[in-house]
Amino acid sequence: MRFLIMHRTTPAWEAGARPGPELIARVGAMISAMQAADVLRAGEGLRSSAQGVRLRFTAGHRAVLAGPFRPENELPAGFVILRVASIEDAAEWGARLGQALGGDGVEVDVRPVTEAWDLGVAPAPEGLATRRYMALHKATAATEAEEPAPPARAGAVRRVLEEMRAAGVLLADEALRPSARGQRLRFGRGGVTVVDGPFAESKELMGGYVIVDVPSLAEARGWAERYGVAVGCPEVDLRAIAEPALSAATR
Repeated sequence: MRFLIMHRTTPAWEAGARPGPELIARVGAMISAMQAADVLRAGEGLRSSAQGVRLRFTAGHRAVLAGPFRPENELPAGFVILRVASIEDAAEWGARLGQALGGDGVEVDVRPVTEAWDLGVAPAPEGLATRRYMALHKATAATEAEEPAPPARAGAVRRVLEEMRAAGVLLADEALRPSARGQRLRFGRGGVTVVDGPFAESKELMGGYVIVDVPSLAEARGWAERYGVAVGCPEVDLRAIAEPALSAATR
C-alpha cells in the first residue's frame, strides 16, 4: 500500500528561505533510512507559490491567478508532475487537466518542484531547458465522499494523461483517497498527537512530500513521525494513495 506523507509550507519558505545544513542533514538521513528499508517511492519539495499560478474554474470560465497564493482550501485530491519548458506550458497542461476533472468548482495549483540547484547544493545540468512542475488539484465534496467519477469525466482525464505521456511531459500522476482514510500528526512538547480524518479544509499550502510503500497505515504512521521530526514541522498529513493512479481513480 502506498501512502503520501506531506508537510505544509511556512511564511519563511514562502519568502524564499533556504534550508540550513542541519535541516538538510536530518532530511538526508531520513531519506537514506527510507531507501535502506526499501519503502521510499517518491519525494519532492515545492518552490514558493510566488513562482506558481492558480487555475480556478467557475461558470465555464478559467481564471489564472498569479502567485503568491492566498491560502483557502488547500486539501489535495491528486496531482501530476510534469517536465516542461515554462510555467506557461505547465499551466496550459494544468488547465486541460482541470477542465477534464469537471471544470466548474475545480481548482488547480501549478508550482515548480524544488531541485538541488535551487538550494545551492548542486549545479544545474548544463544545457537544461526544462524543469519539473506539480499541478495539484484540490479536494471537493465529491472527492471527499469518494463518489465514482462519471464515465465521461474519467475518460476525459485519461485522454489528457495519455496526451501528456505522448508529449513526453508526464513524470507522475497520483490520486489520493479521501481524508477520512488518512491521519494528521501534530507534534508538540508532549509528543505526537494523531487525529483521524476526515480533515477540515487545510489553510496552509503543501511544502513537500514523500510517498512510501508499506503494508499498513500503522507502519506508514511510523515513517510519518520520523518525517515530521526530520522536517521540523508542527503538523504532517498522512494520506492513502488510490490504486491505480489518477487516470483510473479520479472522482
